[in-house]
Amino acid sequence: MSTLAGWENFYVIVGSSAGALIGLQFVVITLIADRPGLRIAESSAAFATPTVVHFGVVLLLSALVSIPWSGFGILGVLWGFIGLGGVVYSLIVARRMHVQAVYKPVFEDWLFHGLVPLVAYTVLAVSAFTASAYTSETLLGVGAVALLLLFTGIHNAWDAVTYHVSSGMGAKKTRSMAGPSVNS
Repeated sequence: MSTLAGWENFYVIVGSSAGALIGLQFVVITLIADRPGLRIAESSAAFATPTVVHFGVVLLLSALVSIPWSGFGILGVLWGFIGLGGVVYSLIVARRMHVQAVYKPVFEDWLFHGLVPLVAYTVLAVSAFTASAYTSETLLGVGAVALLLLFTGIHNAWDAVTYHVSSGMGAKKTRSMAGPSVNS
């Protein structure tokens, strides 16, 4: 399994990033949880929870590749299960995005919350079948999936924060910290 040895640093960096970003996502959710007027649970299931799931999958992939396997058989099967689970989860997320009424998703939302994760998890599922025959290519594919999910999570987390700030939460806190307005 010397083929995996060259990937150790990559997965240490990617896995550590995913773990840190999971923590930051929890901080952001905590900060916006007291925001009145929104049905947070409904929109969180469609937008926030998948971001944490994607970061978690990146962390899991990083851990799995770091295990000193004696062959690619079990690793390929695990990639397949994670990929198939991710495909199903991506479809569930797309349904949740469609039925939630807090926010009307635009093209970018469908792309980064639906299509990109679906493609990434599909590539991961296919890697189960290619792991033993095309080892180098499969490792590149799984590495690409990890990066794609990491960057998708970063995009989606940033998108959520900017949505909440631009929709008034940030402005309300700034006014209350500055004291009463001149017009009051």
